Formats: sequence, structure tokens, C-alpha cells
Amino acid sequence: MQNGTSDNAAGGQPSRRLFYFNAGFLTQPRIRRIVELAGYDLRLGVPAPDDRIAVWGHSPYAARGEAMANQTGAGLVRIEDAFLRSVHPGRDGDLPLGLIIDSRGMHFDPAQPSDLEVLLATHPLDDSALLDRARAAMARLQEADLSKYNAHDPGAALPAPGYVLLIDQTRGDASVRQGRADSNTFREMLFHACQDNPGARIVIKTHPETNAGHRPGYFDEGTLALAPGADITMLDTPVSPRALLDGAIAVYTVSSQMGFEAILAGHKPHVFGQPFYAGWGLSHDFTPLARRQRNLTRAQLFAAAMILYPVWYDPFRDRLCPLETAISTLDAQVRAWREDRRGWQASGMRLWKRGAINGFFGGIRPVRFREGLPRDGRRAMVWASKADSATDGAVRVEDGFLRSRGLGADLVPPLSLVCDDLGIYYDPHHDSRLERMIASRASLRPDQAMRARALMEALIAQGLSKYNLGQDAPDIRSLAADRQVILVPGQVEDDASIRLGAGEIRTNGALLEAARAAHPQAFVIYKPHPDVEAGLRPGALTDAGDQADLVLSGTDPAALLTQVDAVWTMTSLLGFEALIRGRRVVTLGAPFYAGWGLTDHRGPALPRRQAHVSLEGLVHAALIDYPRYRDPVTGLPCPVEVAVERLSSAAVARGGLANRLLAKLQGFFAGQAHLWRRG
Repeated sequence: MQNGTSDNAAGGQPSRRLFYFNAGFLTQPRIRRIVELAGYDLRLGVPAPDDRIAVWGHSPYAARGEAMANQTGAGLVRIEDAFLRSVHPGRDGDLPLGLIIDSRGMHFDPAQPSDLEVLLATHPLDDSALLDRARAAMARLQEADLSKYNAHDPGAALPAPGYVLLIDQTRGDASVRQGRADSNTFREMLFHACQDNPGARIVIKTHPETNAGHRPGYFDEGTLALAPGADITMLDTPVSPRALLDGAIAVYTVSSQMGFEAILAGHKPHVFGQPFYAGWGLSHDFTPLARRQRNLTRAQLFAAAMILYPVWYDPFRDRLCPLETAISTLDAQVRAWREDRRGWQASGMRLWKRGAINGFFGGIRPVRFREGLPRDGRRAMVWASKADSATDGAVRVEDGFLRSRGLGADLVPPLSLVCDDLGIYYDPHHDSRLERMIASRASLRPDQAMRARALMEALIAQGLSKYNLGQDAPDIRSLAADRQVILVPGQVEDDASIRLGAGEIRTNGALLEAARAAHPQAFVIYKPHPDVEAGLRPGALTDAGDQADLVLSGTDPAALLTQVDAVWTMTSLLGFEALIRGRRVVTLGAPFYAGWGLTDHRGPALPRRQAHVSLEGLVHAALIDYPRYRDPVTGLPCPVEVAVERLSSAAVARGGLANRLLAKLQGFFAGQAHLWRRG
């Protein structure tokens, strides 16, 4: 796989002309686009014998294409959703992140080998890089709790561990029909589960589409009556499939994808149909296929089914992509759904912020802006600096660390926001969600470290910082000659990070004096904070030239950091950006990045921060795990890499004169609650 294309390697080069007779290929642009990007030319009309015809799996509508194939001699290409799809099932309107495009058959139809079966039977599956990718992707899916569909409630009650798990499916599903199974197969499965596990609790998991009322399942009252006296629970709540598998002592399925996920979770499921994952030594097969004789590992099965077989789509860049990008995309979407599904009530939000807040958090239910705490099941959020006793229990919201091309005080909307249900990152007196995330990243998998390093390299290469403002820096090295270059970033002196996180040194003047006293021979640069330079916040230092060799106004911090040796700061985010660029950082306050063994920490004691964290671990927590990102182009939740690309291409909102004037008016009216903050 190269240049962001799919890993699909089965079936050789596809035929260019692909005719279709299903309306779905005409009315669903996402499906058409993925098929076109995969190299097919979708057409209406009558195919020639050397053309191909697209049909949707073995759906009832596939008969039209199958009949035309019989008449014309054209080949068939069967298309289906990939095994990692969306938040909700397709009939609920969610778009797929990938497709299976099979030129031989279909993975759930054992009548003839599919492209996937050929891969599993003949591909060496012994490339160490491929298997490392498979193991890493399996770990990511487990950590993010991702499945094919993901509208499950992470807080839903699970049965007590120690049960036998049976997986129901929707009645008439093609994977059941084509898998040589029927309602009797489900009855047999229940009988064997009871016989194999006498006296055990049995939990039957219903299908999400059954729960949504779309299609009935196979386990009805008549089926359950065949197991009198058995301790059976029908589980129709939207629980996490992975959490459910973790509590099972045995798993029984006909052909559900949860059987595949059971294998990935370490089970050897009892399989009563003939799905793609049966017959490779990883399952107990009730009706084995004689032609499947090879024994595979879980990583090999995953590599074929999830990396080599499907075609994955990147909706932000409109191109095919590897599985890892699809996982990042789905992770961002699922996180937003899980956090927003109950709706939000937001307090302490200035009027100009409300559009951005609703864009981030109102995708399911519009955000309600009202002071106080909700009483109708919504979650509560508050702008972190406005939190008080009246908002205890509310999630605190703040700008993320890759924010925009322009200042928040200039009313430029953010690309990232952080939500903290424990505290907030700039208050070291209390535990925060970020602090816990950083501690948890003291140990990283190789793929996590690689992702963090790639992110740092992109930030450095693109010269990105929080606000991405300012002119290019002058040639500092020529000015400093051979002297050590120390950068002292000014801060907003009434900012919450100073009030809560500063130590004995709490002003820009005192910080500059401390840096000069420690390095009397150094070339010291003082950089005022952009909000202060713009006249929007307090902290101006009129006598900075008494201690600094150079005062740099309106300078891009990312360009400046490449030319300095060290940064002295109280709590500025510029210290974090300096760490990313390999610079020595002295902290005199208690910012979130201090206390982990990465800075020369001379500020308040940080007894909770005992873990030694690598720079990659810090970056992973602060820029990948903690914030939520919103793509300004599509309006969708997105991973950090998309936000970096948008900032790099300037495809984001900028500040301007109108915003600056409105910002000043906002400051004037900030104390007039009856004018500025309507509930």
C-alpha cells in the first residue's frame, strides 16, 4: 500500500467498467465515491461480456444484477460494508468508512471461495510489518472500544461475569441464509450451549437492528421454550460488545461478526454457520468446510480481513486510506457520539463562543445555553474559568493546544476544545483528566510512539503552534553571536493558569528578572503574549528592555523556537511547544507538562506526578487523547492529523478588524450579565 491507497490486494486489477442495476449505487454518493476511487467506472446500461456488474452482497436487489450477468456473460462484483463501519447501522443513515469489493463471491457465502478466503488460504501472511500493523490495530480497536457499529452505552450495565454468550442475528440476514443456516441452526446452538455448559447462566445478545425495531431476531419465545429450566437472559441493552465478550466463559454464534471479534478477544467461539473466520483453527466449527485446512493466528486473520481485504475511505481528504486512518476517523466520531448523545447544557459561555460550542457538541442535540445545572438528563458543561460552586459536577471546557489561526480574544473560533470531567489542565491543585492521561502514557505501544513522533514532525515541519500568528523571526543566531539564547514568553497576568499554576514568580517582570539572573551572559529574548500585544488582556511590560537583549513583538513562536537554546516560563504553552522541538525548558510554575521528567522544574512541588513519561507519551496524551477536534471544512469530528493539515493549509477561520472590534466590545460588556449572557 502506497500513497494513501487501499491495501486491497485480492482479485487482481479490477475491470474498469462496472454496471449497476441497484438504485443504491445511484442514490448513495459515499458508496459510489469509494467504488470509483477503487478504480471502477460505474455505469448504467447494458454490459458487454468482458464488463462487470456491481451488486450489493446477496441482498434481494442483487437478483437484478445476477439476472443481467446470466444474460450477458458479464462478471459479478459483490459489494458490502466493511467490518468497521460507523456509529449506527446504515439504515439509520450513517455513512460507511469502507467497503468490501469482492470479485469472486462474498465472505459470508461459502458456496465458492471469496477474495477473502483466497487471501486466508494462499497469502503468506508472514510479513512482520503487516503483522505488526495488525497487532497494533487490534490494540487500538480494543482501547477505543470500537466495533462494526458503535452506538453502545459505555456505562450500560453488564451481566455479572461467568456467563455463556450466544449471539443472535436478524431473521433472514444474508450471512445466515448464505451460510447454510436457518432458524433450526439457532435452536441447535442453544441446545448445544446448554448441553456443553450444564447449569451455566446463558446470555443471548440481540442484534442492534433488532433493538432498534428494524428486524426481528431468531431467538423468540418459541426458541427459548426448547430449553426449559435454563437460566437465560435476553440482553437487548446497547452494551459494549468487547466488554460483553470479556465477561464470557464461552461464545456461541452462527455467523455474526461478533464471532470474529470473539476470536480477537481471545475466545475460541463455537460456530454453527460457515462465516469467513471459521475453519482456520481459531474456532470450534459445527459444520466445517473441508477446503479450509490452514491454521492461522489471530493477527494473520485480522491482517487479511481488516487490512488486505477491504477498501477504506478518508472523508476528510476524499481518498482511499489505510485501516489506521479509518480507525482514527471512527474513533473521533464515536467519541463525539458517546459524549454528546445525552445532550449538553452549557453555562459561562460568551455569546460569540456559542456557535463553536454548538458545532463541537451539538451534533446530536443542540446545546442549550443556560446558567446552572440541567435537570432533564443532559450533561452539564461550563467554560473552565467560569466554574464555581454553582457548577460543581459540570465538565470543564477550554481551548485545545492546537487552536486556530488567530486569537480567542479576537473571537476566532477554535479547531480544538478540551473537556475535563475531573478538573482542568492548568490547575495543579486538583487532579485533571489530562494529568491521568499523561500518567497512563508512561508506557506506549510502538504504534502509539510512532503516531506521536509523526505528529511532532508534522508540527515542526509546518511551523504550527497554538494560535499560528506572527511574522517570521529575525536571524537570532547572528544577533546573539556565540551566546546562549534564552526565550522568555510573556503571559496574561490575570490568566487562570497564572492564578492557579504560578509559583513565587507570578509576573512577567519577575520571570524576566529570574531568567537574566540565572544567565547573566546569555542573549535573552522577551516575547510578549499576543493577547497582551493586541491590547485585549493585561500583562504589558514597559521596561522589558532593561533585562532582555531583544523584545520581539508580533513574532511567530514556532519560527522563534527553532533558534533558541532554552525557554524560561511560568506556565506558558510555549514551553510545551519548545519541548516538542527539543529545547530545554525551565518551569517556574506548574504547567501540565512539568513534573514528568521532561523539564527543569523549579516551581511548586507536584507530588501526584510520579511517572516518568517520554516526550512521545506527553504528546500523545496532550494532543491525541485529551482534545476534541472539529474539521472546519466538513464540520465533522476529526482526528488531530486532519486539524494539523487544515491549519497548515490555512483552511480555517481567521481574525480580522470586525472580530477585533467585537472583542473589545465583548470586554466592555463582560460584566453586564443582563446584556451579554442570556440564559
